[in-house]
Amino acid sequence: MSQLPEVALMVEGQNGLNWPRWQRLARAAEDLGFVGLFRSDHFTNARPPDKDSLELWVSLTYFATHTRRLEFGPLVTPLSFRHPVHTARMARDVDDLSGGRLVLGLGAGWQEREHRMFGFPLGSLRERFDRLAEGLEVITRLLRSPEPVTFHGRYFHLEGAVLLPRPARPGGPRILIGGNGPRRTLPLVARYADEWNALFLPPERFAALNARLDALLHAAGREPTAVRRSMMTGLVFGRDQAELARRLEGRASAEDLRARGLIVGTPEQVREQLAALAAVGVQRVMLQWLDLDDLEGLTALAEAVL
Repeated sequence: MSQLPEVALMVEGQNGLNWPRWQRLARAAEDLGFVGLFRSDHFTNARPPDKDSLELWVSLTYFATHTRRLEFGPLVTPLSFRHPVHTARMARDVDDLSGGRLVLGLGAGWQEREHRMFGFPLGSLRERFDRLAEGLEVITRLLRSPEPVTFHGRYFHLEGAVLLPRPARPGGPRILIGGNGPRRTLPLVARYADEWNALFLPPERFAALNARLDALLHAAGREPTAVRRSMMTGLVFGRDQAELARRLEGRASAEDLRARGLIVGTPEQVREQLAALAAVGVQRVMLQWLDLDDLEGLTALAEAVL
């Protein structure tokens, strides 16, 4: 069989995540052999209806102490409503608590509805990325530098700030930056990140952006191997063609969804698509699992791809 990437799960935390579901998913992901479990960081959905949504860092603290081997973290936590100082402190503590398994996914923020509802200024696209760049500087310096940090930006200000205790893992948790933008996102990945997480890309598009990142890393004096390449994407999975057809009812065709970067198919078809991603450099795939109660389907997926 062709080589497959590592397979992790990703759940939409704003889509009904509560304690019973999070606890069941944590146990299932670990028992079934997935490499990690990640979740989005949103207060609510982009469109009604509003559903249950566990607070990110509280849920990750639980996860750190109730799993043994899984990597985990936010995909991604927005600096539009998460101050980088609080984020760095919580990430250090949760990473230490887990024995060094947190992946700290960071992003600019995008969902207008939740920002408006809860009173956080989102700003223009340019402002979001300027704020993200400043936040990345603050977080990485606090986590990676033992010296006091002084920083004066437009959005954030530090004066001789020291993060104590120092992270148990040298440099703190791995920094993940998610997104496909060649002009703003990939340069930030090349400067700050330990992992680039692409979103919903077919293999040929991933390959082009991957080559772009290699060039940016070279220009920054970093080796391409310094940054892990992963992708978060949607999944439509059926144990056979009949079940797949049922899951595709009312949606675009399997071919159209695959062209948009989703993984769609029966076990053999899913393995083929994962192998195609591995062939262009995807080291890890986070498969979006939307039905938070379908543990039977999750078991079938594990049997198919692990």
